[in-house]
Amino acid sequence: MKKVNKSPEQWRQELDPETYRITREAGTEAPFSGEYYDCKQQGSYACVCCGEVLFFSDAKYDSGCGWPSFFQPASAAVIDEHTDTSHFMVRTEVRCHNCDAHLGHVFTDGPAPTGLRYCINSASLTLKPES
Repeated sequence: MKKVNKSPEQWRQELDPETYRITREAGTEAPFSGEYYDCKQQGSYACVCCGEVLFFSDAKYDSGCGWPSFFQPASAAVIDEHTDTSHFMVRTEVRCHNCDAHLGHVFTDGPAPTGLRYCINSASLTLKPES
């Protein structure tokens, strides 16, 4: 997929205010409030901004944290990781490699086989159901 490079104004025109706040300003939705935190439907989860497939439902699990959680991305190439020192914490932020949308964070308290928990905002995703 070709890298997406849009101005903040272009993103504001395309996204609703909450999606813009989360994906373009590194916001976070309230726990247990997002569309996909408890979703069991099979399919692929794509970036809401550019459509890049980021996660598959077979890697999704209930971590109890209130956000959709995955133990691995669709591939290492679709996710970029950055150190996030906001809110007096040190965390690893995850962003869409294709369009730089903020997705959430990754933690090392996940299940086997990876031991990772990708804690992702529902507002950053769109589900493409299996057909």
